[in-house]
Amino acid sequence: MAEGPGEGPRLAELLETGRRLWEELDSGTEPSSGAPAVQDKVRQGLEALRQAEAMVAQLDLFSENEELEEIASADLKFLPLPALLGALTLKQVDLNKRLEHLESARTHFWRFLKLCSSYGLGSFQLPPASPPGEQDTGSPAPGGPAAAQHSLVAMASSRQAKIERYKQKKELENRLASLRSFVEGGQADEDQIREFYTLQIRKWINTSLEEIESIDQEMVILRSRGSTKQPSAPPHGTSRPPRTPLKPFILTRDAAQAKVFGAGYPGLPTMTVDDWYEQRRRQGVVSAQSAPHGAPAGITDEELQKQQQEKKEEEDDEEALQKARNWDDWKDTHPRGYGNRQNMG
Repeated sequence: MAEGPGEGPRLAELLETGRRLWEELDSGTEPSSGAPAVQDKVRQGLEALRQAEAMVAQLDLFSENEELEEIASADLKFLPLPALLGALTLKQVDLNKRLEHLESARTHFWRFLKLCSSYGLGSFQLPPASPPGEQDTGSPAPGGPAAAQHSLVAMASSRQAKIERYKQKKELENRLASLRSFVEGGQADEDQIREFYTLQIRKWINTSLEEIESIDQEMVILRSRGSTKQPSAPPHGTSRPPRTPLKPFILTRDAAQAKVFGAGYPGLPTMTVDDWYEQRRRQGVVSAQSAPHGAPAGITDEELQKQQQEKKEEEDDEEALQKARNWDDWKDTHPRGYGNRQNMG
């Protein structure tokens, strides 16, 4: 039987304390994993399990060179100790040390799986000792159709393994629930005790495989995020030459359009309106009678007549006033466009 040497808590008590605290945290009864009370439980559980781990190493309870039948039934409950340590390590919420916690938890889980593999407990493929990002650094990743086909096969195998682990997990939980009352009540015999602890080990195997897969994915994200935050600094002792300020420029479709934005715009005025009218008059295009003295150049006859009519009205010309009144009366009884039949379709 495994007992702690000397004074202090016994090995079984330390393991039970760590296991109880982990079950309380895993059940989710606390409001938040970052609450001080929760982190106090995490620290207490880790301290108890680390002491238990040191005792197990001192007592040399497990060895990869022995068979499973050589282990006493009462000592089997200490075998999942590294997995418990890994599970509690993941409960820490210090973001500055998250990558360190992930690496430590992965080491605990892998060490537990390695020990189970040496004892022949469970049929599973042992994950690599290091995360995928740390394996074969410096060598280019293979590409091409063969690599893509291999990736698809690996994904399908991983999915099938997850389905099998889920089914095993449900079966193990049902069998553990039926045996727990006998073992904890002291009514179980040697075979039932051994089966109960073996089932617990198999359950932790499935949990460790899932946690390692999740840890590897999170570590890849954290490392890629850290690499993007690091600025690309120039080599030590070298300084970049100052950049020449860029001059503003305008993108145009052709040279003609470019003239619009410069002093060579071809549409700039070259004479006034009066100069133009005088030039046209000398050429005989317009006559002096077409526009009276003082009239602006370019004005039409209709506008001139309108101005003359308004001027007569202002001078109280009876004839003009009567004509304006008649026109207003006619517009009241005839809609606009009345009689205009030329543009009808």
